[in-house]
Amino acid sequence: MHEKPIEDVLSLEGRVAVVTGAAKGIGFEAALTFARAGADVVLADVDVDGLEQAAARVGDLGRRALAVPTNVSEKQAMDALADAAVAFGGKIDVWANVAGIMKMAPILETTEELLDAVVGVNLKGVYWGSAAAGRVMVEAGRGSIINLASAGGEMAAPNISVYALTKAAVMMLTRDLAFELGPRGVRANSVSPGFIDTPLNAHYYTNPDGSVDELKRKEIMETRANQSPLRATGEASDIAYAMLYLASDASKFMTGQTMRPNGGAVMA
Repeated sequence: MHEKPIEDVLSLEGRVAVVTGAAKGIGFEAALTFARAGADVVLADVDVDGLEQAAARVGDLGRRALAVPTNVSEKQAMDALADAAVAFGGKIDVWANVAGIMKMAPILETTEELLDAVVGVNLKGVYWGSAAAGRVMVEAGRGSIINLASAGGEMAAPNISVYALTKAAVMMLTRDLAFELGPRGVRANSVSPGFIDTPLNAHYYTNPDGSVDELKRKEIMETRANQSPLRATGEASDIAYAMLYLASDASKFMTGQTMRPNGGAVMA
């Protein structure tokens, strides 16, 4: 068997990657990581200013970037994103569904508007994104779909029921994708992060006026760290590197799986 150098196995040179939720947090870090690995990147988000800044950072790394403002909850928008990616790069090798939101409420107080908003981004966005990517990838006979799940979808916690159900559903959807698309050369895997200090989680320590309560932030970080056998919380790069593995040829025999970079907080 011909053995490639490790750097070639993990390389995305010559590939085109699509990343949703790319304006900040894990999506932003994933876009930069894919670019550092050699990919040209199509970035999608509803945050237009953040999206343009992320695209500029990809450009600074010497890779081509295309910013596409996108509401991931709309099927038509995700189909258009796939079309834009093909027009930009001629193909789609990697598609990462990272866009997500969290809105908290006890089950007995959850409104229809809250449920629809979270399901729209966290579940419909992944569903329509995966379908749009899959249609392009099956024609090429190859590709990697990466869906962002969460430890919140694997362990019970108060006030995040809608977020949790969407993330649990993402893991199941990923298995179905792997089953249906595998015979046509397309892989699908999910990544289930532990606690990462990103804008998604900033609500835990942000005051009503938008300022950061540093004492509360310190308490949250310590509490979350103590849930891990490593006594640590993660960084966005920890998740991006797991996603790079799934995007690259290093994971060519992996599909239908959930990776759990979570410090051991959830073991499966």
